[in-house]
Amino acid sequence: MYWIAVGDVHETVGRLRSIPGVKGADGLILTGDLTNRGREAEAARVLDEAQRANPVVLAQMGNMDHGDVDGLLTRRGQNIHRQARLLAPGLVLMGVGWSTPTPFHTPSEVSEDMLAQWLDETHNKARELAAQDRPGGAQHLVAVIHTPPLNTGLDRTLNGVHVGSPAVRAFLAAAQPAVCICGHIHEAVGEELLGRTQVLNPGLLAEGGFVRLSLRQGELRASLERI
Repeated sequence: MYWIAVGDVHETVGRLRSIPGVKGADGLILTGDLTNRGREAEAARVLDEAQRANPVVLAQMGNMDHGDVDGLLTRRGQNIHRQARLLAPGLVLMGVGWSTPTPFHTPSEVSEDMLAQWLDETHNKARELAAQDRPGGAQHLVAVIHTPPLNTGLDRTLNGVHVGSPAVRAFLAAAQPAVCICGHIHEAVGEELLGRTQVLNPGLLAEGGFVRLSLRQGELRASLERI
């Protein structure tokens, strides 16, 4: 079993169907920033194109999407923001979108305190789902968080400033999910280990980056790849 996850789409959907293996994946995950300050109509076009690449799409809004995109995703049954999903037996996904404040006053920004609250609440949902799936059994958790953790190579802008979230970093340190897929900072493509958590930022979809998640015989692997 495997899934494909892409980062910031920003309405540039032409490369979705050219991702190697996307058609045969168990699902396609869009981690945030579907649009460029867009609303439902723009987001719907992105989601429709994503479903042409793979019929199973899970997504969340980022800071560049207006709030009504969240409602659209919920109505379509595709929303992962502040939600937990069972991807497969032994594999739970949790999602938190939006971003912390930026200098650009983008449509969907939230305070560090609120982001921390969302992370904790969503993690609780993921743990409850994991307990229902396999009481007392081994579980893998994948956290899809639009904002990267502070002070890594994944939150550093071109001028070298770290603009990630302390709340995300604290959450990862405490919860230690197996994998965290982030985005938001387009130029900070890469992967790092924070404790036991493999953190990956695939960057802009337009530049060809994506993450491949695979689960085989109970072993979860995540790799940063390019079209």
